[in-house]
Amino acid sequence: MFAMKKYPLVVVPVVYVLILFACNSNQTAKSEVNRKLIGKWVSKDGATKLEITEKGFTTDDGQPVTEDYFVQKDTIFTSYQGSRPYTKFLIKNLDDHKLTLFYPDSDLVEFAR
Repeated sequence: MFAMKKYPLVVVPVVYVLILFACNSNQTAKSEVNRKLIGKWVSKDGATKLEITEKGFTTDDGQPVTEDYFVQKDTIFTSYQGSRPYTKFLIKNLDDHKLTLFYPDSDLVEFAR
């Protein structure tokens, strides 16, 4: 009988810890960035420069604008100082020397290093 009284006292904290670990693993997956994506990129026509670091997504087509970003699967989500809604850039192709993005206005832009 004494063991039955301790059972809920042990199970509840264990379940709580498991839930915390499950929630934390989703955050780390969201913040991981593909190493091929990081770097300085120039569009084929030379009109747009793109610099992606671990902390910022900077487009420069006359005036540089740096935004916060995160990547989920094949989509880059950017936001200015954390505001919403997010701007979406779809990654069509990515390798060591070439990046092809669908811009939010459905323009296809090819970049090279």
